[in-house]
Amino acid sequence: MRRPFIAGNWKMNLDRAAAVDLATAIVARAGEFAAVDVAVCPPSVYLEAVAGAIGKVTVGLGAQNMYHEAKGAFTGELSAGMLLDLGCQFVILGHSERRHILGETDEDVNRKVHAALAAGLTPIVCVGETLDEREAGDTTTVISRQFDGSLAGLSDEQAAGIVIAYEPVWAIGTGKVATPDQAEEVHLDLRKMLTGRYNEATAEAVRIQYGGSVKPDNASELLAQANVDGALVGGASLKADDFLAIVAAAAGSQTPV
Repeated sequence: MRRPFIAGNWKMNLDRAAAVDLATAIVARAGEFAAVDVAVCPPSVYLEAVAGAIGKVTVGLGAQNMYHEAKGAFTGELSAGMLLDLGCQFVILGHSERRHILGETDEDVNRKVHAALAAGLTPIVCVGETLDEREAGDTTTVISRQFDGSLAGLSDEQAAGIVIAYEPVWAIGTGKVATPDQAEEVHLDLRKMLTGRYNEATAEAVRIQYGGSVKPDNASELLAQANVDGALVGGASLKADDFLAIVAAAAGSQTPV
């Protein structure tokens, strides 16, 4: 059985005090859900403050992005080593907002994935199609292209150390959400891609999160799907009660594989 993993992506929200308060509120109850891995991913400028609030017991710390080089003249960028120094265990890579707003390519994401793994960070690698691509029937093609490009050159062992997040672009911040069947279909396709490129053991080990307007009222049905191993939560992660309700849903919907 894959252990459920719920991560909160706070994006460019909150101030320092609010970030610390939110982290503190999450930590206060996260221990009630020992069967679920939980992480929060605040804006980079608040990573150190949030790290101090959560400690290293029940809640993990993740960054929202990183650069692929270890150091150098890369103004405004953060390296994997810097994130580790702040206490991060995870880093979100290839989020749709970085792909579609900031122009990141699969090749960019791939370089970051390799750098993160080499440094000891767990990458949460995001893939997902736009509404136009879904309506054109190109979902599988798009997901396969992003999968191939973003994970190029990974060994079986490296692949087993990543998390994949399927986040349909049309469901992010829109209030729309993939139906449980739509989510499961893509998650199963991703599992088959992992089997085809690596092997069945690796495919069964990798956790695949769903991301896209996940809320307390739809989390249980989504997380009950056999190949949905957790959630990458956006807006609902900014309220402790909502986020913890999604964690509770994950705790109650584990499915044997």
